[in-house]
Amino acid sequence: MTTAPHIIRPQPGPQEQFLASSADIVFYGGAAFGGKTYALLLEGTRHTENGRFGGVIFRRTTKQVTAEGGLWDTSEEIYPSLDAKSNLSRLQWQFPSGATLGFAHLEHEKNKFDWQGSQIAFIGFDEVTHFTEGQFWYLLSRNRSTCGVRPYVRATCNPDPDSWVAKFIAWWIDQDTGYAIPERSGVVRFFIRRNNQIIWGDTAEALIAEYPGAQPKSCTFIASSFQDNKLGLERDPGYLANLEALPTVERERLKMGNWKVKPAAGDYFKKSYFPIVDAAPPVGRRIRYWDRAATEPSEQNPDPDWTAGVRLMLADDGYFYVEHVERFRGTPGKVTKRVHSTAEQDGRRLSIGIERDPAQAGKFEADTYVSLLKGFIVFVVPPQGDKEVRATPVSTAAENGRIRLVRGPWNDAFLDELESFPKGAHDDQVDALSGAYNQLIGNPRIPIEFQSAGSRAFGGAGDFNFDGFGSVAGGNDFDGYL
Repeated sequence: MTTAPHIIRPQPGPQEQFLASSADIVFYGGAAFGGKTYALLLEGTRHTENGRFGGVIFRRTTKQVTAEGGLWDTSEEIYPSLDAKSNLSRLQWQFPSGATLGFAHLEHEKNKFDWQGSQIAFIGFDEVTHFTEGQFWYLLSRNRSTCGVRPYVRATCNPDPDSWVAKFIAWWIDQDTGYAIPERSGVVRFFIRRNNQIIWGDTAEALIAEYPGAQPKSCTFIASSFQDNKLGLERDPGYLANLEALPTVERERLKMGNWKVKPAAGDYFKKSYFPIVDAAPPVGRRIRYWDRAATEPSEQNPDPDWTAGVRLMLADDGYFYVEHVERFRGTPGKVTKRVHSTAEQDGRRLSIGIERDPAQAGKFEADTYVSLLKGFIVFVVPPQGDKEVRATPVSTAAENGRIRLVRGPWNDAFLDELESFPKGAHDDQVDALSGAYNQLIGNPRIPIEFQSAGSRAFGGAGDFNFDGFGSVAGGNDFDGYL
């Protein structure tokens, strides 16, 4: 019995166009679910019969390479069909000819120098807007070859109006609407760099005529969207609903491919999203999450940041309840005393989230709070991504009616700040709400709690018995305190 051959090919449309382009540099994407990563991995197979060929596909962090459903998982759907052998410890595939394709990260700016002296015939950037301009151009200097393959770069991207990529591909984007110009998608242009400025031309000859001795590189941008990924929609028809559920700005970027849209007041939160109730249910998982500042108003700084502690509950009914917000200004000493007194009022069975600044001083400060709150359940969390990224999950939940406010004198100031985000003068309560929400949905170690008029005690099977304190960094794994 003969086994039918396993055929892997690009989908008709932009994915096929991306793989057919002969430009030196190709940017591909501009919206979510367009089959970008899969196409980038397919590109990695082009020269695998050349035993001297080597290519590298970069993500900003190693975790993004190895995450569930990420680059490595997807590569395992493709490369074994070509009899390639995997080496997970090196994040590399080797093909029968001896050709290799590896995955690597550039988490920090300095990591670009790890590639000094390298010769990489094919360089791929998955989500190129996550990389700095310096990282991209330095790696381009490593894009050279002695294997007979003309060096080339392929990069996927989603819209980010603040990235260097948005400026670089501006010719392919309508600067009034933010959407890709259909008739320019895939059109190849040429550029050179002079006095640190990018100079574009419609042809290489035109640039050489104006700048004798120049060696132009060719570049294009190919737009795609979820509509071009027919196979993806067949396999996961519910993904479109996920895109529809995004807040306005993220929906415009990821579903519609808008490179110009930016958040404005009311884009993330509206007061109408938050029904006010008289009380939260008695049973649920609770956390008080702190976004801390340590400055009092002064003549030089009359409106400094606030320290904000949001107490959020995930109830058995599936709704989130903002039970209370503590908000004040003070010196470092006053802040620590207030955080401790609030913890005593909340009770020793309520979890506490402390946001840690990424610098070394932030770690020292977090250690101080852990010691101060000994006997409480404490999770120390380094912030992940910028404020708008961290606020997106809770914004989506609010827009879908999943968050309620318990009536209190703090309601008006809380709602005013949320609705003005991200253009308002302050975002401390937003940061605290985002942190509390992200911990409740992503940290299973926060225990279930019963609350009655006069007491608090753990609910459930009693598996949680914290006599000391805990610390969680960036997710669900304890990293030193317990």
